[in-house]
Amino acid sequence: MVNYDRLPAASRFFDGNLYQKMNEDLQLAGMSKRTVHGYLRAVRQLADYCERRPDKITQQQLRQYFLYLKNEKQFAYGSIRVAFSGIKFFYTRTCKRSWETLATMKLQQAKTLPEVLTLEQVHRVIDACRVERIALYFRTVYSMGLRLDEARNLQVGDIDAERGWVHIHRGKGARDRYVPLPTSTLDWLRKHWLTHRHPRWLFPAGGRDHQQSSVSKTPIQTSTVQKAMSRIAVELNFAKRVSIHTLRHSYATHLLEAGVSLRIIQQYLGHSSLQTTMVYLHLTDSAEVNAREKIEQIFRRK
Repeated sequence: MVNYDRLPAASRFFDGNLYQKMNEDLQLAGMSKRTVHGYLRAVRQLADYCERRPDKITQQQLRQYFLYLKNEKQFAYGSIRVAFSGIKFFYTRTCKRSWETLATMKLQQAKTLPEVLTLEQVHRVIDACRVERIALYFRTVYSMGLRLDEARNLQVGDIDAERGWVHIHRGKGARDRYVPLPTSTLDWLRKHWLTHRHPRWLFPAGGRDHQQSSVSKTPIQTSTVQKAMSRIAVELNFAKRVSIHTLRHSYATHLLEAGVSLRIIQQYLGHSSLQTTMVYLHLTDSAEVNAREKIEQIFRRK
C-alpha cells in the first residue's frame, strides 16, 4: 500500500534542490498529499526513463516518453493522466518550458462506471472488520459519503451534534462543505471517542503498541485503513473491485435510489460540477422508473 504521508523516494536523476523545489511548489499550490506524491513520482519516472535530470530533458524526449507509456507500457487512462498532470505541473511551475506537446496533448477519458455495493454488502464489509475503530471508520465513510482523507482528518470540532451536521474543512480542491450526520453514526463516534479521548482527532493513530491514541500527533494512517479494506475485499469476494472509495460511490447511489435529488447529492459529495454527480444515474434504474411513472401520469387520458 502507498503511504501518502511520506514523499516518494528520489533518484539520482531527480533529487536535491530540484526535487525539493517541486515539492514546495506543489504545497504552495494547495495540492493534497496524494497529489504531491503522485506528481513527484511521475517526474522521477520520467527522469529515470530518460536517464537525465528533468531540467535537461528535451521536448522530443518528452514526446517519446508519453508514446512509451501509451504504446509499450499500455498505461490505463488514469495512470497516464497522473503522469501527464505531474509532468505538466513541473514544466509550467517548477522548471518553466513553453512546449507545444504539453499544450496540445489530449487524453481520451475512459468512460468507466464506478463499482457500488448493495446495502447488505456494505453491512457485511463493516461486520467483517476485526478492529472496532476500523469498522467505525468505514461506517463513517459510508454514512456521510466521505473521501478517505476526509474521514481520516475528522476532528472533534468538526461535529455539530446539536444540528446534526459535520463540517468538512479539508475537502478536495480545498472546498469546505457540510454533510448530514446520521444519529446512529454520532452515537458510535461518541462511544469510540471515549476509548481514547483525543482532544483533536476522532480517529487518531494508535502507535505501534496501539496504546498511544490519546496522545497521537497524527490521524490514523492511510495504509492502516487501506490494508484492512484489501483484506476484507479478498475475504468477502464480491466479484468486483472494492476500495474505501467504493463506500462513497455506494452512499451516492443509495441516496439517489431513495429519491434524494442530484443537486443535494452533489452538495453532500462536494462535487464542483453536477456532471460529475450524474454518473450515479447510470448505476441505478430508480430514476428511469420514476421518469416512466411521471410520463404515464402526464399523458394518461382521463
